[in-house]
Amino acid sequence: MPHINAAAALQICMLLSALPAQYFISQWYGTDSAQRIVITERLIIASWSSFTKSYLNLDAWADCLKLWLSKTRTCLNVGLLIFHFRNWYYGEKKTKIGDNEAETHSYFAESTHVRSPKPEYIQFSVGQVIVHKRFGYSGVIVGWDVNANAPEEWLQHKYPPAKQDLKDTPHYRILINKANGFGKSMAYIPEEEITIIMGLEVVHHPDMKAYFSGYDGSKYIMQPWLKKIYPHD
Repeated sequence: MPHINAAAALQICMLLSALPAQYFISQWYGTDSAQRIVITERLIIASWSSFTKSYLNLDAWADCLKLWLSKTRTCLNVGLLIFHFRNWYYGEKKTKIGDNEAETHSYFAESTHVRSPKPEYIQFSVGQVIVHKRFGYSGVIVGWDVNANAPEEWLQHKYPPAKQDLKDTPHYRILINKANGFGKSMAYIPEEEITIIMGLEVVHHPDMKAYFSGYDGSKYIMQPWLKKIYPHD
């Protein structure tokens, strides 16, 4: 099979394009052969000139390369910006979540360390229904600390100098009964502010099933995971 170089391939392409070119020329410019020859020559010369300027010109290739590089650079820059933004956003979000988790398990009777043995001065137990002495709302105990375990800023706001001694008393985490219309869903309050209600089963709160599995007539029954934290309640 004969070898076809680039020049021969180009000539073949031009010859193959001549027939359809002549057909369209005859359709648009009449049947006069002399006129068709002139138009064909002009068309070939114009096509060749355009071809050499576009594909055989180093400057044209350099311009195309620069344009492609600029677009690629723009895409890369945008991609890097998106990448860094996503890393920053999700990394920041992850850090915040991690901080919240640390606070949740360290403060406001949400620590998962086992409360054993239970000190005798802790009067109330997880699962008991309470009423706030001053505000009158009811709720259920879901956790306790032997003393106030909260951020310092919260303690300073909660307890002015005249009530500083309350920080060293037992504190209870309460799911507030939604039926009271109190507005808040949870509270962290000292022992002296609550009293126990016996026989009141219904406490409406969306998290009740997460903490308790039922009611035994005197208090709510803790879920197994919660019972492990408060084995003596």
